[in-house]
Amino acid sequence: MQEKDLDTLFQEAYEKASNMTESIPPDMMLRVYAYYKQATQGKEQLRYFQTSDLRDGFKMNAWMQVKHLSPEEAKKLYIETINSLIK
Repeated sequence: MQEKDLDTLFQEAYEKASNMTESIPPDMMLRVYAYYKQATQGKEQLRYFQTSDLRDGFKMNAWMQVKHLSPEEAKKLYIETINSLIK
């Protein structure tokens, strides 16, 4: 798979996710969030921050769990996850 193709597929999956009207289970939402953040910002942007907001803590934890993935791997997993949720 060429990088351009992967980027196009990633953008299409993002658009599908943005237009979803169905409710997604919270664990899947966190997974999608983590893959997206890793794909778009990578581990260089992963910073620990202190917050009292429990939701932000869950999001940061989800992202930390996928920090070992390259942006390309995260894009592929994001695409697969979104496509599996739509079917």
